[in-house]
Amino acid sequence: MSEASVKTFPYCYVCGTENRSGLHVTFRPDPAGGSRADYLARPEHVGWPGIIHGGLLFTLMDEAVAWACTYAGQYCVTAKVEARFRTSARVGMPLVITGRVTFASQRAIRAHAEIRDGRDGGDVIAEMDAMMAITNPERFDTEQDDGSQ
Repeated sequence: MSEASVKTFPYCYVCGTENRSGLHVTFRPDPAGGSRADYLARPEHVGWPGIIHGGLLFTLMDEAVAWACTYAGQYCVTAKVEARFRTSARVGMPLVITGRVTFASQRAIRAHAEIRDGRDGGDVIAEMDAMMAITNPERFDTEQDDGSQ
């Protein structure tokens, strides 16, 4: 599936360009396969002082596996996940988020995501294994819900 043919939702909290409260993270195809995005951890996303909230890290990984499925030619929703948080991400830290498909069947896809420190070394901060249910994007009518409610 080419980037030009990818169906998007402009009000998505993570990648949507029209969501004023969103993260505005752009996922692109990773040359190694799957998806990739860069993100600079922002002060408004802390859980503890100076430390990025784990729920936000989880959200970024969830988006990475969804985009990996999309770039593999399937639209999916998350069915089940297991996440591991190895160390904290700090405010101002550049993050590299990747997702890749590890197995695909007719009804589901298994995928893996990682968040790495974008500075020298690239240590793994968090990782996720997900089971993604394949869906039809036409069942979500984006004209009815513009995210403003």
